[in-house]
Amino acid sequence: MVKKCSPPWQVLDLVAHRLDAQTLATAACVCKSWCISMSADDLWQPICAATYPSLANLRPAAAPTPVPYCKLYGLGRAAEKRRLKSPPEPQLSMHDLVFAVDVQNGRGCVATVINPGGEIKLDKNGIFRFDMDVESGNLVAFEELDSLRITWNVVLQGFEGVFTMMDCRGKGSFVLGLEGWFSKELPPPGCCSGGGASGLVADLRLGLREGGGGKAVVEKLSVGMLSIVSWRYVCVDDALRYLQHFLLPNES
Repeated sequence: MVKKCSPPWQVLDLVAHRLDAQTLATAACVCKSWCISMSADDLWQPICAATYPSLANLRPAAAPTPVPYCKLYGLGRAAEKRRLKSPPEPQLSMHDLVFAVDVQNGRGCVATVINPGGEIKLDKNGIFRFDMDVESGNLVAFEELDSLRITWNVVLQGFEGVFTMMDCRGKGSFVLGLEGWFSKELPPPGCCSGGGASGLVADLRLGLREGGGGKAVVEKLSVGMLSIVSWRYVCVDDALRYLQHFLLPNES
């Protein structure tokens, strides 16, 4: 019977220098002696420096107890996975929501629009921006463009929750008296507010037409959610993930 024995250290050392990071990590799990051998700094330093050079250069900051290069590589790999990890599916859908916009001036209501989310035609690019038509029976002519109050609420079906996306008072940005733009910075999600900013803005456009006698009529509304980092509209899923923090009880 041939007695089994471990390969000589010289062989292990020769082979180890030719292994990639994944194979080295697997080999380190064989036994305690292999773990010590396969975790050596001379094996992991070139791998760590090539893959995560910034972490390798930070190693002196850990003095007087240097961090092993294999651990630095592991930290870098974990950070990369977290960064590239796809966000979870939103717990809400557009069908769960009702969007309501109310426009008032000093004399009363100018326009009220209520649209179920399931009936809204979304942008073909999947961004959270859509139009809301004002029914002809609800048209009210007005002339005080500098004293409007715009309120945009998102309501969870069955009135299980309400979130105010926008409540603006005063003058918006009007173009030739036929388009009005309003925006409001959104609060951070409650779970991670920390007194900071959300980086998101609620955006609303009034489409106006002349109603005679120098007055205007709200004909169409457009609403959306913008990222102030890129100044682009966020995608529908990102908007839903944001809204669920305020509309679902377990997300508050």
